[in-house]
Amino acid sequence: MTLPLPRRRLLLLATGLAPLAACGRKAQRAQAVPPGATVLALGDSLTAGVGASASMAYPAVLARLTGWKVVNGGVSGDTSAQALARLPGLLQQHQPALVIVSIGGNDFLRRQGSAATRANILRICQDALASRAQVLLVAVPELTLMAVAGRLSDHAMYEDIAAELKIPLHGQGWSGVLAQERLRADQIHANAEGYAQFAQGLAQTLKRTGLWAG
Repeated sequence: MTLPLPRRRLLLLATGLAPLAACGRKAQRAQAVPPGATVLALGDSLTAGVGASASMAYPAVLARLTGWKVVNGGVSGDTSAQALARLPGLLQQHQPALVIVSIGGNDFLRRQGSAATRANILRICQDALASRAQVLLVAVPELTLMAVAGRLSDHAMYEDIAAELKIPLHGQGWSGVLAQERLRADQIHANAEGYAQFAQGLAQTLKRTGLWAG
């Protein structure tokens, strides 16, 4: 049976919009991580807190803000591949409710291929999700000529990974801190004030996404 022209147009419109609606569907709101829960902060020297005392590393500041037990899984000099290799043991040992992933800066500094870095970070997030933890991805600044001049911006791969896995992203955290000389201990590390500002911004993202009830 041939449909009248107006009905055919409506049918085509409806079937054409269905895939678009599916593509635009957002991830479900995160589950709030309760006080006292274990959270793993996975990363490199910025997570370890190089440039400040251990009590002022961002995981320690975040623990005081949220009431969580935040495990500092930062190792200075780690690449995404090294963090990926460490992750299974950390997940087994701590069984975190949430994993905060902030890695990739050393890959950029060593001019490693972005495709391999992206694959490693994607796998880190996937493995953490497979452990039944929630994941928050933290964007890391891209190494560009503008970055040398102090004008930092996040590498685009982080937004892509977050969108692909439908996980929350904390953007402009490190870029915002490391662009300000007063918040840096050196060219690539924050000082105590910088880590505190980063943790406060991260806490706002956690609250906005529903991971922290505030």
